[in-house]
Amino acid sequence: MKCCFCGHTESKVIDSRPTDEGASIRRRRECLACGKRFTTYETIETVSVMVVKKDKSREAFDREKLLKGLLRACEKRPVPVKQLENLVDEVETTVQNMLEREVTSEAIGEMVMERLKKIDDIAYIRFASVYRQFRDIDSLNEEVSKLISEKKG
Repeated sequence: MKCCFCGHTESKVIDSRPTDEGASIRRRRECLACGKRFTTYETIETVSVMVVKKDKSREAFDREKLLKGLLRACEKRPVPVKQLENLVDEVETTVQNMLEREVTSEAIGEMVMERLKKIDDIAYIRFASVYRQFRDIDSLNEEVSKLISEKKG
């Protein structure tokens, strides 16, 4: 780490402490050339993942947008917000761990629906109806029938 006083590139760490609830580390350093002390912060660098939408446009992954969609699907349903936040955390972690800079909105939608199906059937159907853009009652009925057969089997 380069000293902010003399520019020397070698220093020693005197003290390290977690900050921001463990999201970063504060380090007190001492320059080996001039002896002055300074503070540095170390954080995890995350790569921004771009979502490729159906129309081929791209936008940054937005966990809040995903959570809003889930809250809308779960409106007036007995699903705790914390459970939806955990679902979004899981999807976000999965997307980050894919090590891809781009992921399709379809892949994210499938991840969400797979998890939402286990939480609440009605919320799943609501989310699927928007995500899959059901064109008529038959396509909706087909999805409900698949859900019923999965529950029985």
